[in-house]
Amino acid sequence: MAGRRITAWETDEIAAFRDMVRRFGAAEIAPQDARWRAQHHVDRDFWRKAGAVGLLCPSIPEQYGGGGGTFAHEAVVAEELAAIGCSSFGQVVHGTIVAHYLLAYGSQAQKQRWLPRLCSGELVGAIAMSEPAAGSDLQGIRCRAVRDADSYLVSGSKTFITNGSQAELVIVVVKTDAAAGAKGVSLLVVETLATPGFERGRVLDKIGMPGADTAELFFDNARVPASQLLGQEGQGFVQLMQQLPQERLAIAVSATASMETAVAQTVEYTKQRQAFGKPLFEMQNTRFTLAECATVARVTRAFVDDCVVEHVAGRLSAAEASMAKCWATDQLGRVVDRCLQLHGGYGYMNEMPIARSFVDARVMRIYGGANEVMKELVARSL
Repeated sequence: MAGRRITAWETDEIAAFRDMVRRFGAAEIAPQDARWRAQHHVDRDFWRKAGAVGLLCPSIPEQYGGGGGTFAHEAVVAEELAAIGCSSFGQVVHGTIVAHYLLAYGSQAQKQRWLPRLCSGELVGAIAMSEPAAGSDLQGIRCRAVRDADSYLVSGSKTFITNGSQAELVIVVVKTDAAAGAKGVSLLVVETLATPGFERGRVLDKIGMPGADTAELFFDNARVPASQLLGQEGQGFVQLMQQLPQERLAIAVSATASMETAVAQTVEYTKQRQAFGKPLFEMQNTRFTLAECATVARVTRAFVDDCVVEHVAGRLSAAEASMAKCWATDQLGRVVDRCLQLHGGYGYMNEMPIARSFVDARVMRIYGGANEVMKELVARSL
């Protein structure tokens, strides 16, 4: 990222990790991303390659096969993927989100059973929250889990599940007590290859992020061992509220890096593109537009970097994470739209990175909790 400043969380060790991620991205991700977008999923063997270099779970403790780092390492991966325009590889869901639910709430046996295989890429992880009739309103889910001896029978459906077509391990948000509201929500870990009654639906046809295998999942009395309950029954909603700030900050980090990348690409393009006998960059409208976009990106970077520092120190509040997610994704949408405009007709062509960034950016205001929900969460803290 051109102009990227060293921040309080960018230590020498993290800078070395960034260099590794950047080199791996240039060699193993960038050359394949167009094919992944066309086939609507990342190659399954790529997950093992990413695991072998320590890309999948960099902030999971070494005793479970991870890199032993912090959220700052997760931020590096999100930034470097955004810098090369890769929205196909669902590492944030796999490592930043799923692995940390297991780390936070799993028993020692569960952590030893699943975390090393997530770190290596032997397992691909997903989390199933959204349903056809319940998105940001997690209390409104209908997927039920009924206790039957030493198992739960799970029935219902999930949709918009990132990594859904490939995941071998899915954390499923279920209702174990339909009459208890938020206190009736629990989390079950489903091993998809060993669960009768589980089926995958179609990979959904999205307007952006086509390389991400966003899928439907179905459960028809799927039998899940009770030993795969994550934490305690009825604590699922609390667990979600505790983990969602990290997810939202990760989205803010990615949005910020995507914004910086869009500005850098547009500066380069307008300096090369000739219009009316001179580079487009020399026109006042172009220069002022890019000056404004660069300023928004810099302000966003300062805020989001501060949030990363606070989160690593354990001080980031849920409201601040919601602010970061809402602000960064809203600003990304505005900036990338203005950058596309400066590309003219070429900006509307899928072969141009700015066109892909434009459509990929749109969903960031929706997933991880719609931005309208983020504003409500912030308002409650005032």
